[in-house]
Amino acid sequence: MRKVFIAGVGMTQFAKHMDKSIKVLAKIALERVIADAGVKLSDVEAAWFSNSGWGFSYGQDCIRGQVALKPAGLEGIPITNVENACAGGSTGLHHAWLGVASGLYECALAIGAEKGYLEDKEKMFKGFWSGFDVENAMEHIKMLQAVSEKIKLADDPGVAGKDRSAFMDIYSAFCRWHMEKYGTTQKQVAIIASKDHFHSSMNPYAQFQKKMSVEEILAARLVSWPLTVPMCAPIGDGAAAVIVCSEDFLKRLKNARPVKILTSVLGSGTNRPLEAEAQDIAVRLSRKAYNIAGVGPEDINVAEVHDASSFGELHQTEAMGFCKFGEGGHYAESGATTLGGKMPVNTSGGLISRGHPIGASGIGQIFELVTQLRHEAGDRQVKNCRLALAENGGGNLGFEDAAMGIHILERVG
Repeated sequence: MRKVFIAGVGMTQFAKHMDKSIKVLAKIALERVIADAGVKLSDVEAAWFSNSGWGFSYGQDCIRGQVALKPAGLEGIPITNVENACAGGSTGLHHAWLGVASGLYECALAIGAEKGYLEDKEKMFKGFWSGFDVENAMEHIKMLQAVSEKIKLADDPGVAGKDRSAFMDIYSAFCRWHMEKYGTTQKQVAIIASKDHFHSSMNPYAQFQKKMSVEEILAARLVSWPLTVPMCAPIGDGAAAVIVCSEDFLKRLKNARPVKILTSVLGSGTNRPLEAEAQDIAVRLSRKAYNIAGVGPEDINVAEVHDASSFGELHQTEAMGFCKFGEGGHYAESGATTLGGKMPVNTSGGLISRGHPIGASGIGQIFELVTQLRHEAGDRQVKNCRLALAENGGGNLGFEDAAMGIHILERVG
């Protein structure tokens, strides 16, 4: 396999773009990534387009990439449509990487765009059911809720799929289980959320750019106990893109600021027992990625992990090996995951504060890490960072993510 480099990244702000279509959002991200890489549109030999909800929300079920990218001038080349729940962005990048690494292409594009926000909120939340086995969705939710013997129902605000995304019930159930097993506290989850809102206050691409204290987060409206609104990823719109290329193609570029992809790993969940945390998809795939890259968790300088809720970040810091199982709450409380800490996590603000337009989220993580590795992140810069990790999960089957992509990136020069 050949060496593969990221030549450019580009994205829109993640927000509620009521006046912009998916075509417009994709065009903005495409124009920005082309300019950042210093390439011509005609240099792009193949593209992977990630989107999750365009069909459900607007009826564009098929040929999404072809429809989205043609107005921007990208046509005639192979365009592959990717739908892999929240892991769609990293899945698209994995295949663009594979196309270049295999020698099939010299320059390829991965791009994701999403219009997640709908004024019809019940329809919007119902769309998330497709991230489960729809034939058994309610039974699945009940099974997961049953993992906790101390489910706090008194403050339950409504019905999943009508008043909130069903995924928040999943995250809250896992969080309660973690609390009972390890003594994790709601305050520790709020500390993670406060940290990420602080990070996003320095990110002009973030949906939320306002700091929030731990006390404000704990006092906010409940979504699904123990998760309050600021602990949960918002609904929003946006697009993000990345251009990958071979080493030979890179030599043709003037003023290149490349980042090397050390490894790209993609996998699916298994039917593991709940207690078998060491078999979790994130554990399996991160160890595979570390082995391929020849590094360990102790070598990573900055990470973007999939935090559709703040508990998701807690879980992933454990699964990635940044701390031991059961210590994620204390690890965050120590300041380790904050800028200036031992292992800064989600310097973009993460999904809960940067935003989570599903098809674009995984590539949005790559945008942040490339910015960090180029040492161009300004006030949120991680000092002297050379190695970065992105973990992007999606969907739910059993006790883990249905799909996941992990990328390890290295600074060049």
